[in-house]
Amino acid sequence: MTLKNQIVHESRKLFSLNGFLGTGINDIIDASGTSKGGFYNHFASKEQLFFAVLAESQNLWRERVLYGIKDIDSPTEKIIAILKNYKDRYLKDARNFPGGCIFITFSVELDDTRPHLMKEVNKGFIGFKRLLSRLLDEAKETNELFLNTESETVAETIFAGMLGASVLYGVDKDELTLDLSINSLIDYVYQLRYEHFQEQN
Repeated sequence: MTLKNQIVHESRKLFSLNGFLGTGINDIIDASGTSKGGFYNHFASKEQLFFAVLAESQNLWRERVLYGIKDIDSPTEKIIAILKNYKDRYLKDARNFPGGCIFITFSVELDDTRPHLMKEVNKGFIGFKRLLSRLLDEAKETNELFLNTESETVAETIFAGMLGASVLYGVDKDELTLDLSINSLIDYVYQLRYEHFQEQN
């Protein structure tokens, strides 16, 4: 691993635990095993590092949360797989995100203090909600859900539930509570599909 990658890797873990604002340059230098010169050879500022950490975190999120969904035909089963992956492959990944979901950490601390940085985090939230809405639209087209299902409303409900589960898990790391929270969202998706199935039969 190059020194630059090492700095990003260690910073991601520190930001996950302590936030961007709560992590100092010296913390990053110590965790990365480098010097101030080594840090500034690769990053002009901590803010520049933030964008590198954000990009790597987004790549890890996609790798873990979207794992295997291309092999699933059913749009609602894709959403269920996303929820399971989010719970088991992402939130429980203490090695990469020891403090829980790094995007939640960023959103809590940056909204008022660094709105230009929060804007970048929010782009990921918007993109994910669009993905959910698109899958729900596909579910209506393939007759898995009622045509009058409000895709954006359901997507917002699922997204809000995932955020809530992330916040709770970040506080106490209680896997049982996390399982219950995410499983309730999975049940919600199944219920939407079941109601449609019942109506059709």
